[in-house]
Amino acid sequence: MKHYLLAVQIDETVPEPEDELREQLARTAKVSDEIKAAGAWVFAGGLLPSHASTVVRPGNGTTTMTDGPFAETKEQLGGFWVIQCEDLDEALAWADRCALACARPIEVRPFDDVV
Repeated sequence: MKHYLLAVQIDETVPEPEDELREQLARTAKVSDEIKAAGAWVFAGGLLPSHASTVVRPGNGTTTMTDGPFAETKEQLGGFWVIQCEDLDEALAWADRCALACARPIEVRPFDDVV
């Protein structure tokens, strides 16, 4: 089994109507339950907006800390699933269902086997 990150991409500049957000959360909860039932579940989580992040940057043997996202970009990481699957095709099938449920793009990335 390989592990895959299903990263939910969001555009924080577009406000989400509360009723649509509730519907998306209900759909994603249902897909999460299906992932659990299939035995592919590892864990998942939603994230606070990018302004709540802190970047710790190394340099010259020390670190600096800055508030906000690492990169200025339109899309931010809004949440994720970590799943275990036999192969990429299975992970992509789950990503397809997740994307439809949350109405957001999903980036699928395999974990490196090196620990």
